[in-house]
Amino acid sequence: MDVRRRNNVVVTGPADGPVIVLAHGFGCDQNMWRLLVPALTARYRVVLFDYVGSGRSDLSAWDPRRYSTLDGYAQDVVEVCEALDLRQAVFVGHSVSAMIGVLAARGAPGRIGSLVMVAPSPCYIDDDGYRGGFSAEDIDELLASLESNYLGWSSAMAPVIMGNPERPELGQELTNSFCATDPDIARVFARTTFLSDSRADLAGVRVPTLVLECAHDAIAPREVGAYVHAAIPSSRLVTLAATGHCPQLSAPDATAEAILGFLADLP
Repeated sequence: MDVRRRNNVVVTGPADGPVIVLAHGFGCDQNMWRLLVPALTARYRVVLFDYVGSGRSDLSAWDPRRYSTLDGYAQDVVEVCEALDLRQAVFVGHSVSAMIGVLAARGAPGRIGSLVMVAPSPCYIDDDGYRGGFSAEDIDELLASLESNYLGWSSAMAPVIMGNPERPELGQELTNSFCATDPDIARVFARTTFLSDSRADLAGVRVPTLVLECAHDAIAPREVGAYVHAAIPSSRLVTLAATGHCPQLSAPDATAEAILGFLADLP
């Protein structure tokens, strides 16, 4: 199968510029990056794509076994990088895609040269000495609600995830994005996302990494950002003066500034 068609790959920006790959999170698609793209394409070639099962990807390629672990999504990333013959690309992953990027960088050394982790969480469930933001019971209830009434769950949860209640149009956009996802696919991706534990993978990151968190995030509290920063050697932690889990929509200028500042310091 043609990977570019399978993952709805879109490439924009200068043909000879360094490459940034933008990877969306659960229930989203590449459209979530649209407010950042103009700032990035001034210098960088930007690669956008949809994970299989999301956006305008080829739904016939979706396999519940492959996508029941983050490794399946990481394989998508590796195959996109190989199809475009990318070298030392900057991988910008939002939410669960931050951890997918960690796995992809390990699986395709040389293809990904640096990571930007936007609102990352290696584990959503609290553990001894670790605060992920949710108890095991919280996650069980979240998944049970999602699986019994996905559209109702989307309408209730999307505004919580987005934050910024004074800007209801943002929560509505995320609701619409969630609701556009096939419920059966969303159930598998949700379990893969919220039950994953990638903490052990962080110490193996050997590429320059920016950990980008929001000052107020109901999904990934600041303890998570501090944990990821401490676990990845030589990473940089930047806290945006922003609310919610999707700063690329709620604070696009600050998000772009942080990313470009990090990239300007790379060798």
